[in-house]
Amino acid sequence: MPIPGTPSRAELVEHLVQTRIAGDVATPRENNLSHYRQLANGVRNYWLGLELGDRWTDEQDVLAVMAERVGVNDDPEYRYGQDTIDPELTVGGLERMAARLRKAAEGQQRVLFATGHPGGLLDVHRATAAALRAAGCEIVVIPEGLQTDEGYVWQLADVAVLEHGATLWHTHSGEPMKAILTALESEGRPLPDLVVADHGWAGYAGQHGVDSVGYADCNDPALFLAEAEGTVQVTVPLDDHVPSPRHYDPMTAYLLAEAGLSA
Repeated sequence: MPIPGTPSRAELVEHLVQTRIAGDVATPRENNLSHYRQLANGVRNYWLGLELGDRWTDEQDVLAVMAERVGVNDDPEYRYGQDTIDPELTVGGLERMAARLRKAAEGQQRVLFATGHPGGLLDVHRATAAALRAAGCEIVVIPEGLQTDEGYVWQLADVAVLEHGATLWHTHSGEPMKAILTALESEGRPLPDLVVADHGWAGYAGQHGVDSVGYADCNDPALFLAEAEGTVQVTVPLDDHVPSPRHYDPMTAYLLAEAGLSA
């Protein structure tokens, strides 16, 4: 089903729905609401590296933001069944992210890429990093020997990841990004001008004052709250682990074209 070349906006919207990157997504409503409740109850794993204080203690407030910025069902009485991501909001997020990538390319900025969802998004980040490098940006090389309680912080194909037991690790934690930024500061190296990431990698960077853009699923509300508060600049709503990573290729092509970074 790959779309050859770069899709039009309408073609991308159709593709997102067909592949369930957006539209009727695989994440069930009850899982979404459970995560909103956990965040509101202060469970730190759901804060994705952010410091939300007591600003989001009502899960209905969280649901309202997710309905506005992601397109989930806004009815608090709808508790079971299918939930949704509005593909128009996904494409709108990609266009806002593209504007920030264009700024990075024009300024030949230092950019750091990272993912807590390597099974789905590693190649999206890799391709974006390659395009920015070709445009003259410095892709930040992370210090060696970093680790957290979950595992080692590595860099593969210009993308920082968490490695554990010879396996790339899915993580929501902000600790890997904290390890990178702390090590850069201790070495006297400049922090990135921009972080392109997801999960806690994006959240912690934004909380630390670094420009941060990223991707998040409809059951990961923290980055959308951070965008609403201005801590994270852009959060693109999508299903972050569809059956084939190749399904994201048209989305990546559209992003790079909008940023003026197509080959």
